[in-house]
Amino acid sequence: MWQDCEAKVDLLNFTLVANAAAELIRDSRGAPVTIGVSGGWGAGKSSLVKLVGATLEVEKDAGKKYIFLEFNAWLYQGFDDARQALLQSVTDRLLEVAQERKSFVEEVLALRHRVKWLKLGRIAMPTIAGLVAGTALGGPLGALIGAAGGLMRSVDDASRERELNSLKEAYAQLQPELANVLKERPADSLPKEIQGLRNAFEDILEKLKVTLVVLVDDLDRCLPNTAIATLEAMRLLLYVPRTAFIIAADEQMIRTAVRVHFGSADISDDLVTSYFDKLIQVPLRVPRLGINEVKVYVALLLAELAERRGKLKAQALATAQASLLESLKRAWSGGITHDVLKRAFGESATSVATELDMAEQLAPLLVSAEQIAGNPRLIKRFLNNLAIRDTLAKAQGMTTGFDALVKMQLFERCASSAAFEYLAKKVSSHDEGHLDGLADIESALRKGEEYKSPPDPSWAGNFYEQWLKLDPPLAKTNLKPFLYLSRDRAPSLASYDEMSQEARAVLEGALKADQVLPGLVAQFRTLSEQEAERVLNRLVRRARSDNWSGASVARFFNCTDAHPNLGGQLVAALREIGAKQRPPQVGPLLVSKPWATELVAQWKDDKETPEQLRRLLGLRGK
Repeated sequence: MWQDCEAKVDLLNFTLVANAAAELIRDSRGAPVTIGVSGGWGAGKSSLVKLVGATLEVEKDAGKKYIFLEFNAWLYQGFDDARQALLQSVTDRLLEVAQERKSFVEEVLALRHRVKWLKLGRIAMPTIAGLVAGTALGGPLGALIGAAGGLMRSVDDASRERELNSLKEAYAQLQPELANVLKERPADSLPKEIQGLRNAFEDILEKLKVTLVVLVDDLDRCLPNTAIATLEAMRLLLYVPRTAFIIAADEQMIRTAVRVHFGSADISDDLVTSYFDKLIQVPLRVPRLGINEVKVYVALLLAELAERRGKLKAQALATAQASLLESLKRAWSGGITHDVLKRAFGESATSVATELDMAEQLAPLLVSAEQIAGNPRLIKRFLNNLAIRDTLAKAQGMTTGFDALVKMQLFERCASSAAFEYLAKKVSSHDEGHLDGLADIESALRKGEEYKSPPDPSWAGNFYEQWLKLDPPLAKTNLKPFLYLSRDRAPSLASYDEMSQEARAVLEGALKADQVLPGLVAQFRTLSEQEAERVLNRLVRRARSDNWSGASVARFFNCTDAHPNLGGQLVAALREIGAKQRPPQVGPLLVSKPWATELVAQWKDDKETPEQLRRLLGLRGK
């Protein structure tokens, strides 16, 4: 199994980007630097941030030049104020270093006291505001005063008992927050205290002659309030000399948090951008993996699995890893070929020949398939699931080759529900678990012939063509064991697309419709896209049995109006209709759909299409 967390060993060649970021911090010569590492879910932000820190840590005398602090805002969500947690973490780390060096300990303790006073200001501010305005008091302190006042005014025992309990509760909230700060001397005002904190922070870093490097991770996993609180806390320390903040976050998630923070206020995209840009000096996006990177990544992950299973020696793996990562630096000049993979493993290449072949063939599909798109986390999860299924197959005595298991799982992960349903139906009904017609298609593709005749319209497209070309050929393979292993998607060979009770109710309503109904579209919206896809599959089956009548086809659009992403699947179904059978009433439904542009053009230009439908399709864009 491969851990779904930041990588300790760089298999993606992110070190080059990390070195560039580290160089920015070195070249700053004490000037403040803020680097934002942006990328989608699972793209490798955390790994890249850790690599930047690791690059600085290996420098000569790094312990004297840098202080490193890792802060994960997500850990504090729901438990503590993220703003206070970050400030407290910074002062705690500075105190550790000061105590190790036995210098400037008193100065750091004074800084900690200022942080505590900021906490007191946060507690007391609602109360102060209430006193000034003459309104009800807020905050724990206001609750304490209100409870005490109520206790004094109460006459009967029942009321006094109730007020006493309120007093105890309010004090319990207040005591922990005030206990450590009431002995300190407050500053003249909160703004002066904030400026005093920044000055003290700058002075300590200057005296220690260090740069504080703060690695902030998982900010985009936080709820909007926690994310903004962390950014606001960083703002107190940003642009202080000898500081470097490296922040990992999905930029789009942070922009959404900013909008939520401003509430109902109508703010422009420019204002959101301005807020983000004022915090981030250097935006750094995680590089998207190409075919070369994915090829090396998959090869090394599979080789690691082979090493754990005793097929490959650890030293051979380490040597291959170093060689391939070096080759990636020059991949722009020639790419990572199969020969490059084999040379990296040297004499051990024969031990991992199957793994290297799979990496060579899988890489283009793992990059181009929309469901994976070269995402490192999804690739790891794909391989983890593969390892589990391989273990289950062996435990149950299934004769499933590992390369065939990889190929079938890739189909399951990336094919449409209609394509997978077709496969499951044909295989389960065949005595030997074969897919009829597959042998001819595989033979033709291996001869270099064009992929013109898919076994089913749902199999049309580049993914299916590339998948059919993958080794091993499956025409003579019993595929029933693979379907059994994929029963999370195919619950049983007899009923592989069972629906929830809600989906069945929507299906019943859709089968009674002969047009698009707003109420029915709304019901489809309550379903997940996966559930809606299952309903659409059932509607397509009924339309086939009804010989593609106008009513049976028109009802499809209730589903795609609610879930436009299913438009591509519907196009595949509509292509099954014979030219002369194409029902004219779907013309107005098709012309307005962006996903139907190509189909509309084809039907309109096809002279076999009924004339009335051709005229309606000609209205597109008018």
